[in-house]
Amino acid sequence: MRYRKGASHIGRCGRLVLVFLGFLLAQTAAGTAAAHTGGAVIDRIDKILIVKQERRLYLLRGEEVVGSFRIALGWQPRGPKRYEGDGRTPEGRYFVDEFLPDSAFYRAIKISYPGPEDIAWARAMGVDPGGRIMIHGLDPALAGWEEDHWLFNWTNGCVAVTNREMDILWRTVRLGTPVEIRP
Repeated sequence: MRYRKGASHIGRCGRLVLVFLGFLLAQTAAGTAAAHTGGAVIDRIDKILIVKQERRLYLLRGEEVVGSFRIALGWQPRGPKRYEGDGRTPEGRYFVDEFLPDSAFYRAIKISYPGPEDIAWARAMGVDPGGRIMIHGLDPALAGWEEDHWLFNWTNGCVAVTNREMDILWRTVRLGTPVEIRP
């Protein structure tokens, strides 16, 4: 992008701010649209894919993405979960193994972490791998942050979505649904 002196009253710095604000607005609009799944009704999914780097949870039917949500992760998001209290969200292949309607958060779907590889690594290191990793809605204290909850990582290793998105997951996910978490 080239800037010409005197081309506008805004100046180079002002243009960069406007470009950044436009980017933020576009991201917010995209996130809101994704949260609503484009108005489509999702009746079932075959897999949940979480991409930590993108801070996204994808709902898949076959190979088709039928929904996408912005997520908050553990407060130390880089790298796989290694031990209880490390603040990391696991990486690997798991499955949905429990639904918790009375969670401390707005509903929770537990995934099967720790898996056999996680347990073996933790034993070899002499640490507790932790557990109770979930996909959940918001903490009641964050209720006003619905659309902005993903702007910071605030969980202890879980994956958080908005309460509206949690309602979609609650309707479409079944016990045994595969959950893949990528870096």
